[in-house]
Amino acid sequence: MQIPPQGLGREDVFRSLEDFAGSDYDWRSGKCYAYTFDAGERAERVAKDAFMAFMYKNALDPTFFPSVLELENRVVAMAAAHLGGDAQTAGTFTSGGTESIMLAVKTARDYFRHRRPDIERPEMILPVTAHAAFHKAAHYLDVKVVPARVNPETFRVDPETVRGLISPSTILLVGSASCYAYGTVDPIPELGQVALDHGLLLHVDACIGGFLLPFFKELGVDVPDFDLSVDGVTSISMDLHKYAYAPKGASVVLYRNAELRRHQIFACAAWTGYTIVNTSVQSTKGAGPMAGAWAVMSFIGRDGYREIARALLDATRRLKQGIAEIPQLRLLGDSEMPLIAFTSDEVNVFHVIDAMSSRGWHIQPQLRLDDYRECIHLSVNPSNTEHTEAMLRDLREVCAKVKAPRGSKLASAVSATFGRLDPDRLNDAIFNKMIGMAGMKGVGVPEKMADINDIMNVLPPRLSERLLIEFVNRLFVQPGGDDALDPPRRRIRLPQGPPAHVGDLGSGSGPGPGPGPGRSSSTDAVLARLPGLAGAALDAARRIRDRLVDLGLPIPR
Repeated sequence: MQIPPQGLGREDVFRSLEDFAGSDYDWRSGKCYAYTFDAGERAERVAKDAFMAFMYKNALDPTFFPSVLELENRVVAMAAAHLGGDAQTAGTFTSGGTESIMLAVKTARDYFRHRRPDIERPEMILPVTAHAAFHKAAHYLDVKVVPARVNPETFRVDPETVRGLISPSTILLVGSASCYAYGTVDPIPELGQVALDHGLLLHVDACIGGFLLPFFKELGVDVPDFDLSVDGVTSISMDLHKYAYAPKGASVVLYRNAELRRHQIFACAAWTGYTIVNTSVQSTKGAGPMAGAWAVMSFIGRDGYREIARALLDATRRLKQGIAEIPQLRLLGDSEMPLIAFTSDEVNVFHVIDAMSSRGWHIQPQLRLDDYRECIHLSVNPSNTEHTEAMLRDLREVCAKVKAPRGSKLASAVSATFGRLDPDRLNDAIFNKMIGMAGMKGVGVPEKMADINDIMNVLPPRLSERLLIEFVNRLFVQPGGDDALDPPRRRIRLPQGPPAHVGDLGSGSGPGPGPGPGRSSSTDAVLARLPGLAGAALDAARRIRDRLVDLGLPIPR
């Protein structure tokens, strides 16, 4: 696919864009309980107009667009006042919660590099409910994750559990306000005391709850303290494109003072181009989301946000009560946010999700982790509030009709066949088999997800992660290309790196590298046949498994 030789007309361009969006969920329908945050048409129009007015302005150089610097300082000041900050609070506008969290982790790492250069591999202690963005930050920044279990009834971390995991290499503690999965707030004051006792930094992930929780507190809800007013909290993140209803992506990360934020900033003078100094991960940073965030917050105002919070609180309470009254379902935890998690001991929640999808509702699956159960997740929005009773009615009917039990024979078979394999040693042929068994045929998003989620639910997390990577790597393809699940017709041999010893370097002539050290060409030929042999063995194993399933016999483990 190439750029058109002749430019398309405006009408043709927007007709194509409408066609592309034809299969998207209608997020304005009020039936979507994930991913989108909608405060209504008037707020959306203000956000769009502000975004468009600043969409070509760049935060890369604050001396070129002083208006963008002014906007960022004002948005950060609003956030600081909202989250218990003071005149010393310093912060940065970012593209979203993941960037805010990555910057907080980067700041902690570099702060302790300066003060404790003896720490070779820094560690951060995370509740298992902490957002996946912390794992992403750890992966990018080479920080070790030390997971802390949470109470299986309250889904809050125990500060003494965290204290017991501290080592000489610990640099950062993390708490959530709230966690995404269950909407619960960790005991931040107690975690702050642990941080103070051990000379550690404490980051509060308030990306989803930080904006809304203060308004719930104003409405009389018993919201735990969680912000910069708490002793021991050294940084906090808050998304503005969630319950502040700014356009995506809009988030802030705040620090106790500018001395700490200094470790977030990157500068480079070791090249021949213009001076580079970045407060965030991005260099070029469009000002549209920043302008949209300032405009929406200014337009809605505190009184407007309080009334939105009141409607959300009422809808959340009605949903929780209605779900608790459905015999097949039970709530998980007691959330402080309009985030609701519930599961079932009788029916397969993934089939419930598919059945609700067929009725036009979009609700979200959450997979099992150790003994924390698979469940259904709802993020409640203003657009959902008028549909609360209709949603509960359909959910009640679906739960009465769904007969699928927890788990499935297919999931058990996949787990038995592949569950003990090392994800790092699997090849394309094996992954193609797994993807095919999961019902993912060709390129695109499957309409029914229950079987796929059942399989992901029983696989070890590392194997699930690798399977997701392989599938998504096949999902983003050039339009009109070959089926991405088929093996490529031409293998491209990627570089293997230079020899371990300079003396191993050859003359550089010839078609390519020879056999590996200590191996003959015949050995390499045998190794090259292993993927095909593995595929044949998998075919045989699948036929045996299918026959056992047909006969109703147990699958060997």
